[in-house]
Amino acid sequence: MKILLAEDDLNLGKLLSMLLKKQNILTTWVQDGEEAYNKVYTDGYDVLVLDWMMPRLSGVQLCSRLRDEDYQGKILLLTAKDTVADKVQGLNAGADDYLVKPFAMEELVARLHALCRRQDSYKVSNLSYGDYVLEASTYCLAYGKKRVELRPREYKLLEILLRNKGQVMPRTVLQDRIWGIDSDVTENNLDVHIRLLRKKIASLNNEELIKTLRGVGYYVE
Repeated sequence: MKILLAEDDLNLGKLLSMLLKKQNILTTWVQDGEEAYNKVYTDGYDVLVLDWMMPRLSGVQLCSRLRDEDYQGKILLLTAKDTVADKVQGLNAGADDYLVKPFAMEELVARLHALCRRQDSYKVSNLSYGDYVLEASTYCLAYGKKRVELRPREYKLLEILLRNKGQVMPRTVLQDRIWGIDSDVTENNLDVHIRLLRKKIASLNNEELIKTLRGVGYYVE
């Protein structure tokens, strides 16, 4: 199991990292929400363990941001807040589980394993297209030994196009699937994501994988 631990308390962070590693749980420890956000997509973490109260970006704010980006991984919130209203707020922000401080180490480990078991049932396999591999666990696109990290909406956009290869996906359909039917996102926003995605693909193979049917939409041959 591999987790990202975001905990700003120095002593607690060190202790949890040491005890988790003794349980054969690979742990990356960071001390604020922004640092945690920058690491979320850099490796295939099974669970994110986020302290509610952190500098720069709180655990619940980070949780909300990730869910807005359609992050599918499991998230466990750690907090001293123990009212029903607090728990509801954390769960509504997108947390999968909630653990109140102080807690027993055995309970934390048990909850992590339970979340991983739940994760396994929803695990999505990699998607291959020629020599390209879209990696579900890391949000990366690989080409041979080269890999490039994709942002959540870039990943989802490429996934839709690859799963519907040979079929032109209308712009309105892509917007609805990625941002939601009720969103007020503009067509320019979709064009920006396509442009950034093309640059990342070109950095791997200098190939124009995504084609445009002018006035209609985008497709992969």
